Amino acid sequence: MAKVYFLIGGNLGDRELVLKRTTYALAKYVGKIVKESAVYETEPWGFNHDKSFLNQVVVVETKLLPENVLQKTQDIEKSLGRVRKKNRYSERIIDIDILFYDKVIVNTERLEIPHPRMGERLFVLAPLAELAPEMIHPANGNSILEMKDRCPDTSDVCVFKE
Repeated sequence: MAKVYFLIGGNLGDRELVLKRTTYALAKYVGKIVKESAVYETEPWGFNHDKSFLNQVVVVETKLLPENVLQKTQDIEKSLGRVRKKNRYSERIIDIDILFYDKVIVNTERLEIPHPRMGERLFVLAPLAELAPEMIHPANGNSILEMKDRCPDTSDVCVFKE
C-alpha cells in the first residue's frame, strides 16, 4: 500500500460540503483515508477573487499506481463540477493535487510528484506541516517544517472556524 498526500480545496459553491464530498470520493475510489488536517481558509494564490479558498491535506493508503490515482482524482473533480479553464490560476469548485506518493518521484508530461510548486505555497505547507512536519521531501531533502519556515508566500492562511 502506498501512502498518498493530497491537497484538496476550492472557493466556489458550498466549500465545506464540497470538501466533505471530496474526502468521501477519495475514500470510495482511491483508498482508505488515514489522516486529515484541519481545514484552512486561504486567500486566492496567483489571482484575485472575492471568495477565499478552503484547503485541507488528506492522506490516503492506496493500491493504485500514481497514474491511476491521477485519473481517479480527475474523475472526482469532474463529478463534483470542476471546469478546467485555460488559466491555471482561477476560481474553482474543487482542486485535488497529489503532493506525495510515498517517496516516489514521477516526472512525466501528465504528472509530477512531488508537486513541483508546493514549496512556494503556504496554503499547501501549513496543513501538510500539521500532519507530517518531519517528513523529508524526496527531491530536495528538506523537512516539511523547514520548507514551511522558508516559504516566501506571505498569504493569509488560518484554520477555518466552522
